[in-house]
Amino acid sequence: MGTRQIEFQIAADPPPRLDKALSRDVPPEENLSRTRLARLIEEGAVWINGTVASDPKAKVAEGTSVTIAVAEAENSHIGPEDIPLEVVFEDTDLIVINKPAGMVVHPAPGSPNGTLVNALLHHCGDDLSGVGGVKRPGIVHRIDKETSGLLVVAKSDAAHHGLAAQFEAHTVERYYRAVCYGVPDANDPRLRGVKGVSFESGNIMRLTTQLARHKTDRQKQAVLFHGGRHAVTRARVIETFGAPAGLSLIECWLETGRTHQIRVHMAHAGHGLVGDPVYGGKRKLAAKAFSADTAEAVRAFPRQALHAAVLGFEHPVTGDILRFEANLPEDMEKLIDKLRAPLS
Repeated sequence: MGTRQIEFQIAADPPPRLDKALSRDVPPEENLSRTRLARLIEEGAVWINGTVASDPKAKVAEGTSVTIAVAEAENSHIGPEDIPLEVVFEDTDLIVINKPAGMVVHPAPGSPNGTLVNALLHHCGDDLSGVGGVKRPGIVHRIDKETSGLLVVAKSDAAHHGLAAQFEAHTVERYYRAVCYGVPDANDPRLRGVKGVSFESGNIMRLTTQLARHKTDRQKQAVLFHGGRHAVTRARVIETFGAPAGLSLIECWLETGRTHQIRVHMAHAGHGLVGDPVYGGKRKLAAKAFSADTAEAVRAFPRQALHAAVLGFEHPVTGDILRFEANLPEDMEKLIDKLRAPLS
C-alpha cells in the first residue's frame, strides 16, 4: 500500500494544541479530521520541523513546517454491488440517499450483502477518499431495514467526523411520517396516565423515557425510567381516518436517535405503528370504522408504516445549511388513499 506526503506550514495565530492547529491548517482537499490527525500523531506519521511529533497537545508556532505521511486508503473488505440507488444529493464529501424499505444499511450477520453500504461502494467507486484510512462510506446514522427515507452518508474522513459531531449534539433535523393506531390527543384521559407522556402547545405529544435492549427479547428495545439511554420523541397528528377515527397519519421528530425509538415510544403510548411486526402493529380496528377492503389493507400492510421524510444539517465541510424532503413511498401512499376512501 502506497504512502503520500502532505507538506504545509502553520499559519498565524495557531490554536494552542498541535492536533487543533493541524486540523485548521491541513489542506482541506486532504479531508483529514482532527480525530484522524491525532491518530497519525500517535502513529509517528507527523513531523514538525523535521522531528517526529508525539504529543497531540504540544504547542506549535506560526511558520512551523509540517510533514504528514498518510497511507493511501485501503479497500474495504465489503464488496461493491450494482444496486440502484435514489440519490437526492451528492458532492465530494457526502451523499444523501432516499432508502427504500427492505434495504439493510450495513452488512451484518444475516445480511452480508445487498445492503446500502454495498450499493454505495459501487456507486461512489474511487470517489471515496477514505474514512479512518479505509475506502468505505461513513455511516453516521441508520434507519431500520423496513423503514424508508432519507439518510446521509460521509464520503470523506472530515465529513464523517463533522456529521457524527452533529448527530451527537442532536442538532440534525429529522422528521418522520407514520401511520399509527388511534389518535394521540391531549384530551385522551388514558394518555394522562401513561408515564413519560406529556403534551406541549399545539397538541404535540412528547415522550420522554430511557431506552435499552429488552431483557428477554434481544431484537427489541424496552422503555425504562432508570438506566438505559435518554430518549425524547415528539409527535403530532396530521390527519385522522375512520368513522370513528381509528388511525392517524402522524409526524414525529427526534431529539435523540435511539434504536427503534419512534416505534417503541409510540407503542408505549398505546399508538403503535401499523404493520410493525415487533411492537404490535396488527391490532383490531373498530368493526364499522372502515370498509372490509380497507381493514384488510391495514391488516396486511407488510412493514412498519414509517418514513424518514425530512433531513436537515450543516454541511460539515462547506458550512452550508442543507435540508431535504422525500415524499411518502408508494406503499404508504396507497395505504393512505384507501384510508381516505369513504365507507361504501
